[in-house]
Amino acid sequence: MRHLHKYIFALILLFMAASCRKDIPQINDPGNYISGNFGEVFDSYWTGMNNNYVFWDIDTVNWDQVYKTYKPLFAKLNLYDSNDVRKGYTYFKQLSAGLVDSHYDLSFKDSWLKDSFSINPAYQRKVASPDYHNPIDIFNFYDTIPHHYLDPGWKRGFTNDVDKQYVAVSGTIKQSTLYFFFSAFNLKNLFNTDTANGVKRVEQYFFDKLKNTPNITGIIIDVRGNGGGSLADLNFLIGQMIGKQLDFGYTRSKQGNGRLDYSPWAPAFVTPQPGARNITAPIIMLADAWSVSMSEITTMAVKSLPNGHFVGERTWGANGPLTDNKNYNGGQFSTDYINLVYTSSLMLKYRDGKIYEGIGFPPDIEVKYNQAAFDAGRDLQLEAAIGLIR
Repeated sequence: MRHLHKYIFALILLFMAASCRKDIPQINDPGNYISGNFGEVFDSYWTGMNNNYVFWDIDTVNWDQVYKTYKPLFAKLNLYDSNDVRKGYTYFKQLSAGLVDSHYDLSFKDSWLKDSFSINPAYQRKVASPDYHNPIDIFNFYDTIPHHYLDPGWKRGFTNDVDKQYVAVSGTIKQSTLYFFFSAFNLKNLFNTDTANGVKRVEQYFFDKLKNTPNITGIIIDVRGNGGGSLADLNFLIGQMIGKQLDFGYTRSKQGNGRLDYSPWAPAFVTPQPGARNITAPIIMLADAWSVSMSEITTMAVKSLPNGHFVGERTWGANGPLTDNKNYNGGQFSTDYINLVYTSSLMLKYRDGKIYEGIGFPPDIEVKYNQAAFDAGRDLQLEAAIGLIR
C-alpha cells in the first residue's frame, strides 16, 4: 500500500553503536545486483530485507532460516522458464507471509508476472480473519451521512489527482459539533494548490467552522476506509486544534546495514500551527479495520489528548511511517528483478510503550461494522461518536 511519502517526525540521531547480528554473511547492495539466475535474484532480495527492514527485533520470522530453506529452492529454478518464474512468485509469497510490517508489498518487473497481484501479506491475513468485512461504501460518506446526520449547509467535494480520487465531506451536527471526513491524506497539498478543487473547498469550510463556531461541543474526524497518505497532514490538521506541542510516541530508524543497527528512540509529536484554536471539547477519531498508516498515526495522536477519543474498530496495523530511503538507512528498495519492496522506513512506538505494528490500534469505544444498519441508512459508529459528545 503505497501511501506515506513525506515525513515530519523529528529524529535525533546520536549514531551510537547498536547491536548487530550477522549469522549469514552480507552479500552486496541489492541495487547493484545483475541477476543472471534465480539464486542471485533471491540473494539480492534477502540482503535488501536483512539491511533495510526495520522490524527485525519484533518480527517472529527467522530470517536466517529463510535463507537456509529458500536459497536451495530458488537455485533450482530457471529464470527463463515461465513455470519456474511463477513457482518463484509462490516462494516469495510463502517466505514473506509472516512479516509483521503491514505496509509490506512486493512487486516484480518480470513480464510473466504482469498479471499477478503484488504480494501483500497483511491484506491476505485481513481477508482470512474471522471478522473481515469490506470497506464502507464511499457513498455512505458522500450521500448518507450529509443527508441523515448533518445540518443544512454541509459541504462535500472531490478532486482527481493523477490516478487517485480524493473525497471530502464536512458539516455541523446540532450546529455545534464539527464533522470532517476525507478519503486520504493529501490535505495540505490540495489546500495549497493555486487551482480550486472540491476537497479544498471542504477543507476551507471545516477550518472556517473550527475558527468561528463560538461554543464547539465536539469534533469528529472520520478516517474510516482511509488508506493513509502524507505525513505533513498531521501538523496541518491536528496542529489547528492544539495549543501546545503534543507528544504521542517515539520513532526509530535503521542507522547501519546490520540487521539490528537501530537509532535511539526519538519523540514523535504534533506542533501547533499559526492561528490554532486550542480545543478542549471532545475530539473523536472514527476509524475502522480499513484505516491504514497515516489514519492510524493521526488516531494515536488524537487519542493522546486529554479530550481525545477513538470510536470504531481496531485499525489495520500499518503504523510505521514511510519516506524515501535517502532520508534513512532503511525502508523500501528495488533490485534489477524486483520492482519494489515497499516497507516502512521507521518503527513507531505509542506513548504507552507498545508497538501496534501488525496488530492495529484498539478503540476505547468499540463499535463493530454492521452491514444491516448501513443498508437501512444508519451509521452506528457515527451515532456512537455523536452520543459520546452529547
